[in-house]
Amino acid sequence: MDYPHVVDQVMSAVRPHIGEGAVADYIPGLAKVDPKQFGFAVATADGQLYTGGDVHVPFAIESISKAFALALVLGRKDADVWKRVRREPSGMAFNDLIELQLENGIPRNPYINAGAIVVADELLADTGDAVAALRDFFRAETGNPALDVDSVIAESELRSGDRNRAISYLMASFGNMRNTVELALDHYFRQCSFSITCAELAKAGLVIARHGLRADGSRLLSEDDARHITGLMTMCGTYDGAGEYAYRVGLPTKSGVGGGLLAVVPGVCSVAAWGPGLDAKGNSVSGGIALETFSRTGGFSVF
Repeated sequence: MDYPHVVDQVMSAVRPHIGEGAVADYIPGLAKVDPKQFGFAVATADGQLYTGGDVHVPFAIESISKAFALALVLGRKDADVWKRVRREPSGMAFNDLIELQLENGIPRNPYINAGAIVVADELLADTGDAVAALRDFFRAETGNPALDVDSVIAESELRSGDRNRAISYLMASFGNMRNTVELALDHYFRQCSFSITCAELAKAGLVIARHGLRADGSRLLSEDDARHITGLMTMCGTYDGAGEYAYRVGLPTKSGVGGGLLAVVPGVCSVAAWGPGLDAKGNSVSGGIALETFSRTGGFSVF
């Protein structure tokens, strides 16, 4: 595959759209981000990295962290998490309470906020420090020993997190929290606030693309669990835009309101795009164009 050519095609397609969309202004730390930025990175399973644009500018990982937290839980052979969260798409908003109430505090999937809080709660119960577990993972996979939580973003998450508190207390009322709500949410908010670059995100995503193998060759996940993570990314990874992403991109993808997107071509590569401007569904406008162009130009769709 001529990856430099594919990246050039992506950059050409995206350039007219850089800055489109609206930043996530409901989180104060994200509201200040300059939307006229864009980065794109492809990390291949054989260790090569191909990039374009602002690939070394750090941004908040936000909901993309949910895929990695789930990977760490499943990597600990903790199948009990599936008693606490389902594996079905939700047609409701990612921070919805009504469906959660009707379904007795069991979230539909691990990528909506309720499900991700359950996973963070499970990882915290398993490890004693969910944030430290994620920090160690990110540093090892990216090769950046300084990668860490952005304290400003974490504080913004904390201050604007009342809906997540309501979700968590509702789940607690149904007996679906192992830790106290405030402790679990402290880890969840910080989990979403890791500061990462496009190049680093692509490298971290290789653990999923390599069917569970880490950068050092050790196994984090079984091949089955890696496949389960990508299946959920396809069904539920881009909020209410998952169907459109399956149609346009055809790759397992996880998005975050920080403007990041992570997609994987199983067995081949991991792809990260970042553009802070979001569409109405909360997905990066420029990032979506990038992934669609990448998939079409390289013939990467899994369908």
